[in-house]
Amino acid sequence: MIERYFDLKGNKTSVRTELIAGLTTFVSMAYILFVNPSVLGAAGMDKGAVFVATGLIAAIATIFMGVYAKYPFAIAPGLGINAFFSYSVVIGMGIRWQTALSGVFVAGIIFYLLTVTKIREKIINAIPADLKSAIAGGIGLFIAMIGLVDGGVITANKSTIIGLGNLGSPAALLTIFGILVTLALFARNLPGAIFIGLVVTALTGIATGFIPLPDQLIAAVPSLKPTFGQAFIGLKDIWTPQMVPVVLTFLLVAFFDTAGSLIGIAKQAGFLVNNELPRAGRTLMADSIGMLGGSILGTSPTTAFIESSTGIAMGGRTGLTSVFTGLFFVLSLFFSPLLSVVTSQVTAPALVVVGILMASNFADIDWQNFPIAAASFITILAMPLTYSISDGISLGFIVYPIMMIVTGKAKKVHPIMYVLATVFILFMFILQLGTK
Repeated sequence: MIERYFDLKGNKTSVRTELIAGLTTFVSMAYILFVNPSVLGAAGMDKGAVFVATGLIAAIATIFMGVYAKYPFAIAPGLGINAFFSYSVVIGMGIRWQTALSGVFVAGIIFYLLTVTKIREKIINAIPADLKSAIAGGIGLFIAMIGLVDGGVITANKSTIIGLGNLGSPAALLTIFGILVTLALFARNLPGAIFIGLVVTALTGIATGFIPLPDQLIAAVPSLKPTFGQAFIGLKDIWTPQMVPVVLTFLLVAFFDTAGSLIGIAKQAGFLVNNELPRAGRTLMADSIGMLGGSILGTSPTTAFIESSTGIAMGGRTGLTSVFTGLFFVLSLFFSPLLSVVTSQVTAPALVVVGILMASNFADIDWQNFPIAAASFITILAMPLTYSISDGISLGFIVYPIMMIVTGKAKKVHPIMYVLATVFILFMFILQLGTK
């Protein structure tokens, strides 16, 4: 039944391959289970409840993605937007976290309406193929940078803004070791190279004493009560002028972070057909459910995770990969102490290798066409430098129609791209207001 539903033979895969791919995706993004509670905890939210909310919504949305859309894409609360939630909205603007969750809920409803009316799908399909390649390649640079920063190889530098970290530190040494091992395994075309690299890196960290062994393997699941349904309680305080830019920011960041991630992952995996993603509506529906459900459970907006590329690189081709990833998120709620060995140094090698693979998309960009080249380059450059997928897309999509107009090619631009450029200008303005 599983074979027929997911057409495993037609997609040249197997249950075993999908299982390994699902596990690899899970391991690569398991850090969100611990990072998200830390970030939202700064806003006064119960960390235990946020941990459960994060794991549950990741499981629900990712399994829905696998069963309904049949793609190996994983969904979970996104990084960046959770920091905006805590530090800008709650701490900076003095808004109660319950009201902020209500803002996520309202944005989720709008998100859902845009999905069922297929407006989101039309927008994604209107993006030129070259810019989709730029998004995919830019995400590759972005996730590689995340891995290097989290692994301690790259750090802030007062003189040069960024620079090499302390390469003699245990964290950096473990990261470098993991990267070299994973690159060597991948270069040898060893099946499961990325996952094996993750395991070897983790075991090395434990053997050297850098990663401590957990005291226990199983722990009780924390209570969800402190955050569950608080989005409804905060609705009475949401109808204020102060909350308008907050809701819009949640909506726009989630919209374009997910669109950018989905385009990048789909492009890398070869899922695009005639520059369009088949079953895009179903894919976006899974994301919409994640955002709505997450606000009710008690977490910031969800997004499609670019770490899904690690599972795809392991051979994941169908929604069965996502089903397995979701099931691992459910299991993680009971084995949370064991996940402590999956540090950022352990996941960094996978992110760097996938970044290399995604950089191949640069070859598909028409660099001889300057308007395309300019917009693509700005998109690619801005993602790692602003540490934001949505900011990179915003800047690139603003440049694109401008370049086309000044070169007399205005009629070749899809009308939706003009609308997007206008929206992105407003988005950047709103985002600046929200962070002040």
